[in-house]
Formats: sequence, C-alpha cells, structure tokens
Amino acid sequence: MANAYEVARDTWVIPQLVLAPPIGHVDFNSAMIRGPEPVATDTGAPVHRDDFLATLASLVDPDDVRWLFLSHDDRDHAGYLIPLLEACPNATLVTSWFAVVRMIEEWPISLRRCRFVEENMAFGAGGRALATLRPPLFDSPVTRGPFDPSNGVFWAVDCFATSVPHAAVDIAEIDREAWQEGMRIVNCVNHPWHRWLDETKWGRHVDTVEVLGIKVIGGCHTRSITGSMVAEAFKLIRQVPAAASWEVPNQAVLEAWWEAGVDVVNGTPVDPATTFSCPLEPSP
Repeated sequence: MANAYEVARDTWVIPQLVLAPPIGHVDFNSAMIRGPEPVATDTGAPVHRDDFLATLASLVDPDDVRWLFLSHDDRDHAGYLIPLLEACPNATLVTSWFAVVRMIEEWPISLRRCRFVEENMAFGAGGRALATLRPPLFDSPVTRGPFDPSNGVFWAVDCFATSVPHAAVDIAEIDREAWQEGMRIVNCVNHPWHRWLDETKWGRHVDTVEVLGIKVIGGCHTRSITGSMVAEAFKLIRQVPAAASWEVPNQAVLEAWWEAGVDVVNGTPVDPATTFSCPLEPSP
C-alpha cells in the first residue's frame, strides 16, 4: 500500500498495487469522502487488510464514518467489509438487496445496518447528494458506482481498469501507449462478453454516463483520470466492443514461469529479479 492521496475536494483514494505478471501491476483501490458524514467507498482487498484500516484511520476517525458504500461484493472490493463494519460502529452499509443475498451466505450482515440504494438513485451524506450509477462496464449484476456532482468525481468501480508499469497518482504519469494497451487487455479479460455488444446500444449507454460532466474518474483498478484524459478514457471504453481479445496465459506460459523461478505469494514476488524473465505474451 501507498499513502492515500486527494483527487478532488474532500475525496481521497486509498491505493493498493498488486503484481500481475505478465501485464505489470494492477491497482486495487478504495476511496474516502471526508465531510460531516464521511463515506468509505469499497473496503479493499484481503491481501492488504492489515494496512487498510490504518490508512483509512489516517484520513478520518473510524467512529465518525457514517456510510460504507459497497460497489459490489467481489473480494477486491469487499475484502475488509466485516472488520470495517466492526471498526466503524456508526456506519450504515449502502448496498442493494441482491448484494446482501450474495454475501449473507458467508458473512453475518445485519439488515438494520443496511440502506438499499438501486441504480440511478441518490442518497444524502452530510449535504452531498451522491448518485448511484451503473458504470459502462461491470463484472457483477449488483455493481453501482457513486457520482458526486459537487466535485465531479465518479467512482467507476471496475470500468476504466488498466494495468500499469509502475505506481503513479494520475494516469497522465503513465506512458500513453501502455495505458491504452492496458485498458484493452484488462477490460477484454474482465468483460469477455464485450464481443457480443451491439455498438449502437453500447454507445447510447456510455452517453448516459459521459453526459454527466465527470471531472475525475476514480476506480478500483485505475489511477485517477483527470482533465483531458477523461474524454480520452471514454473514447477508449467506446472501443471495447470492437477490441481484439487478449489470450490469457495458458499452461505452457505457466510452465515457463516455473522454469524461470517465478512465484507470487500474497501479492509479493518470491524473486522479483526473475518475475518478467519469462515470455510476456501468452503462447498461441
């Protein structure tokens, strides 16, 4: 984990970076909105749970957290949910009925601590009216991302995901071609159904989000996207239906990694010097 950083007024990203050979690194971020009623957005991946609360507590007293907005129940977003509910006794879980149904088989979630907010609704948080949007791309039926009209920040969840060659705060710090290719690879792998999209309908759906005048795009798997890069990010997302799929590493590549002495435990390479000495492109 790295230090939290502010992307807009009162809005902070809690960054986590995970090694993802052979494509580089992938972010597993969460966010915190400070104010009269602080809002934690997603709860981090299990691999970083020991550091997550400490980073959050550096931004706000856990007793003051009023809302826990859970975009969906995948482990990289909900990995610290139960401990965080315990650490933030005054917080209400903002989620949906179906999300709770998907989680309750494993986690004891009190319905008295829940608030159900569906797509294209809003909830008030200390003077903010946060809208809950369906991002253009998503990998869970319960995915919702909060949009804050007061500062133009949209938490896009898994949409705009990309691999990165190194840590950064803003996507502008990443090589442009590396970002474009990272967007293609990660979104094609995470949303394999992109091949069956009707491009006209897809474009209309993207329009409903882009027209909101978003100034900052944040998300679990991207560095912050700001300024002119926001329009470029939407342009790249519009290209996903026609993008060439990326063949994921197969058994032959896995065996090449073994031969190169590559292994990863809890996100940490056993031998960083040899991590990328294996083929960077999957075998045909």
